[in-house]
Amino acid sequence: MGLKLLLVCALALLMAIPALFVFALLGDRTARAEKVTEQIGAVWGGEQTFLGPVIAVPYTSPPLAANQQAMQGVYLVFPTVAQGDVTSQTELRQRSLFKVPVYTANLHFHSAFDLAAAGQNAPTGAVLDWSKSAFLVGVSDERGARSDGVFTVDGKSYALAPASGLVDISLQTGGDPNAPARAADQGGELHFIGVPAAGIAAPGGKFTADATLRFTGVKRLAVLAWGKSTSLTMHGDWASPSFDGGFLPVSRTVTPKGFSASWTVPFLARGVPAEGVSDNLARLGQTALGVSFVEPANPYQSVARSLKYALLFVSLVFLAYFVFETVTGQRMHPAQYVLVGLTQVIFYLLLLAIAEQIGFDIAFLAAASATVSLISAYAGWVFKSRRQGVVAFVAFSLLYALIYVLMRLEDLALLVGALTSFAAIAAAMYFTRNIDWYGGSVAADSAIASKEAD
Repeated sequence: MGLKLLLVCALALLMAIPALFVFALLGDRTARAEKVTEQIGAVWGGEQTFLGPVIAVPYTSPPLAANQQAMQGVYLVFPTVAQGDVTSQTELRQRSLFKVPVYTANLHFHSAFDLAAAGQNAPTGAVLDWSKSAFLVGVSDERGARSDGVFTVDGKSYALAPASGLVDISLQTGGDPNAPARAADQGGELHFIGVPAAGIAAPGGKFTADATLRFTGVKRLAVLAWGKSTSLTMHGDWASPSFDGGFLPVSRTVTPKGFSASWTVPFLARGVPAEGVSDNLARLGQTALGVSFVEPANPYQSVARSLKYALLFVSLVFLAYFVFETVTGQRMHPAQYVLVGLTQVIFYLLLLAIAEQIGFDIAFLAAASATVSLISAYAGWVFKSRRQGVVAFVAFSLLYALIYVLMRLEDLALLVGALTSFAAIAAAMYFTRNIDWYGGSVAADSAIASKEAD
């Protein structure tokens, strides 16, 4: 029996191989779902990141040496106070079996500029050309525009246009002058729309500017902290938002009907100068104020979590069968253990296939019911006992119910799994306490008889 237990443990480890194939299939389906997200994003707009109104001023710096040309760049002036309000409406778009949350966002940005000290961080000797300055608004994917953006300054409204003709030099973080500005990893690439600022923006000026946009996107919406001091409110009808980015909301409310969140980013926390060269855009990505529209019933994420516990639960079922052997006196061939293990692996395959069609919860009930019924009936057949089949059904039902609980207890999953494993080992120790591990199986009564013979 000692060798049999070691063999059962080895067979449980062997079941990790077919489980890995299921995991690979899950990765393929997940990649397919992400591909569908990209395809929908291509026509709906991708994950959107926005930058509120800033002022861009071309400048020219004298050459550092006689044989060099003058250096050109773009100087950015951020507003002293920035306020934003975003409202989003979401829906699920489906292609084949895959669903993608998409949204339509109405955005209003307010910027208050004070140019009393404008140009103080310009490169040494640089000459700022305010006659070619422009108000710019950043967006990561212009394809999501659903109406012309409106820019209002000094009581006058203008239609926002692509910024390529507004400034002579592309905003960038260095390197290729034709590359779009990149606002770090969290912000993504930024493309700019704007209006001319000549005659409005000038050193010593003080004014406000507003931008109103309507954009669509998929999965995530973020706004960079574009002002020296930035406040943002966001409202939406998605019931399962995930707040992310450089700062979390200072207040938030999530209900089944939607969410509401507010951010406040002071100048000290932002960590970016109030004005400077365009390289500062790269640092702004770390200030993204974002929300991701998480699909609560994402089958791939749930199946992936359950697969991580596959080896544990295969081992527990094998241990249960081994205990049945010791209790009933019936023997089970290693090939039969393999069949039981493969049945459990197929459970995850069934779970994945059905969850794609009807969702994770009902799929789990269907796949678990079929699997528990089969391996419980098999226990009755192998051990030639209907009673043993009923006991197995109860035990395995509790075990698969535990798997479902672990999928729902995100924070306590490890603790519950560890306690369950400990309890299972303790039970196995108790039921096998009278086994003579060096010989055959010895029941409790034979042990007593041996003592009486002595």
